[in-house]
Amino acid sequence: MRRILRAGLLGLLAPGSWLLSSCKSSTPVTATQAVLDSADQVLLGMSHYVTELGVLRARVRADTAYFFSNSQRAELRDVHVTFYDITGRPTSTLTSKEGTHNWRTGDMEARGNVVVVRDKDGGTMRTEVMYYNQVKNEVSSDKAFVFDSPDRHVEGEGFTSDPEFKKITATHPRGTGGKFILPSQ
Repeated sequence: MRRILRAGLLGLLAPGSWLLSSCKSSTPVTATQAVLDSADQVLLGMSHYVTELGVLRARVRADTAYFFSNSQRAELRDVHVTFYDITGRPTSTLTSKEGTHNWRTGDMEARGNVVVVRDKDGGTMRTEVMYYNQVKNEVSSDKAFVFDSPDRHVEGEGFTSDPEFKKITATHPRGTGGKFILPSQ
């Protein structure tokens, strides 16, 4: 009787285990996905204006935005940011795969194939991570970067700059072109 019962249970469980094993997802759920699932709000086609003392400083757009009220931040996907000067004129445009926007401070972080194009001459900065500090109105990165403009090519291990890339301070810079002002000249 025990043999029949064991054989019967095995016969019942074997197809079920095969069925369960075939239901495995080819893409495992990650911690990031679990966090995004806990968002307070999800917006598709988000657009947000960042101002300072009534002056437009940046326009943030994203294909998808996940808002988290407690931390006052938004996780963004397919990011486009237009930066503006103190007169409200556009100066440069940033694109990236994803980013984080802090609502309270206006600070942002762009991640994944970050590209910033300067409006006046098409000068282009490329890196994997870039930060925007609203109070200082500056962009920076601690990752490798490449900057190309009509008159120069610069690479380095990190940088700090204004959003127009008029004044770039680079870590371990190397490149060609551009002007250098020597001391006492």
